[in-house]
Amino acid sequence: MLKAVLVLVATAIAGFAGYVAMQPPGYTVTRQATIAAPPAVIYPHIANLKRWDDWSPWAKKDPNAKVQFSGPESGVGSKFTWSGNSDVGAGAMTIVESTPDQRVAIKLDLTAPIEGTSDVVLALQPEGGGRTSVRWSIAGQQGFIDRAFCTLLGIDLDEMIGTDYEKGLANLKNVVEAAPRADANRG
Repeated sequence: MLKAVLVLVATAIAGFAGYVAMQPPGYTVTRQATIAAPPAVIYPHIANLKRWDDWSPWAKKDPNAKVQFSGPESGVGSKFTWSGNSDVGAGAMTIVESTPDQRVAIKLDLTAPIEGTSDVVLALQPEGGGRTSVRWSIAGQQGFIDRAFCTLLGIDLDEMIGTDYEKGLANLKNVVEAAPRADANRG
């Protein structure tokens, strides 16, 4: 009987390991929103990491997180590090590419609760009529242990990250659309 139970357990473990090994190691999560403003109005909100506090969904999850900024005020080399509660963890974001009114690319290094590096991009695409499509995406790799952990806990990265991205884009939309614009005040 014990031998049968051990064979069953070993088979289940091997089956689980095989299933996890077959899961793709790469992940990409993307969300998009349309904002009633031209790219030039939106760009400063994404290229200056200090302004993320106005719209980032994570800023609201832990308003007491310890944060530090370094490098230039905005654009390439601008860096934001944080350490907060279990909802926000700890890590750093560094702008690695910044094309005015078009795109900001960020290297995201998480150190807690898990370690990992991902590539984040916020891309702006004019839609006409003073509207802009904002696409926020993240891409990275997961090792076997990370994939096993997500599988065991039923974590869907697209849902987990995507939900926060949707909140962030909605916040960004509210911030940008509520702000008075110099071009609207010209006579």
